[in-house]
Amino acid sequence: MRNIHTNEIIKNIKDMCIEANYTLASDVEERVRGAYNIETTLLGRQILGQLGENLDIAKADSIPICQDTGMAIVFIKLGQEIHIEGTNLEEAINEGIRQGYREGYLRKSVVSDPLIRNNSGDNTPGIIHYEIVPGDQLEITVAPKGFGSENMSRVYMLKPSDGSEGVKQAVLETVKLAGPNACPPIVVGVGIGGSFEKCAFLAKKALTRSMNKPSELEHIRRLEEELMEEINQLGIGPGGLGGKITALGVNIETYPTHIAGLPVAINICCHVNRHVSRVM
Repeated sequence: MRNIHTNEIIKNIKDMCIEANYTLASDVEERVRGAYNIETTLLGRQILGQLGENLDIAKADSIPICQDTGMAIVFIKLGQEIHIEGTNLEEAINEGIRQGYREGYLRKSVVSDPLIRNNSGDNTPGIIHYEIVPGDQLEITVAPKGFGSENMSRVYMLKPSDGSEGVKQAVLETVKLAGPNACPPIVVGVGIGGSFEKCAFLAKKALTRSMNKPSELEHIRRLEEELMEEINQLGIGPGGLGGKITALGVNIETYPTHIAGLPVAINICCHVNRHVSRVM
């Protein structure tokens, strides 16, 4: 049995909140900068150039890439041979978020009650997903999620007979309806299978997978490629002002489901697709 103290968890999550908001993961940055050379419209290239310049400024000056520094989404893979010492694990995770948003001068965007709308003042609580896995390691992924694109996400409960074409239509409809409101170019996370809530989790998790690592399933990899091509034929373009580059990537995650259903979730993210992972 391996012991990990919650003080170490707090420090790592604090640092990860700051890192994720100041710099993009390499795969996302590569796609943003590479899109400049692919875009054919003058205005689209100008917008993509500005996005690249913004990334440079944020990294050089240690400031957030975007003013919406998101709600902290935290994925925890906890090895079953680990013993957590110190405070409660969930309290430690939220303390790490609290310290990261305070010390990183990140905007506090969380309200304590969804209807009364009083700001919690420290961007807690985060959204925490736990997975118990074999071994003695703790893997943490912090993914601050802005809500301009989050608000454009959708869940569909399709019929099994809708098949892959139904999935494609659901994704394309979601992207069309989002239009400029999701701050394109976007990254599209898709969850297929499971249940109503599981497919939404899968879509969120899909956004944290490197866009340089397509699905290991051949039929899903093909669906990712087809959706990427069709989304970029919609003409929405950078900033929603027209152009060739609407999506930087499409990642799909799947899970077994019930014989009577085909749940599909589409979680859209703007180009500021933030995620940082560490293994302890």
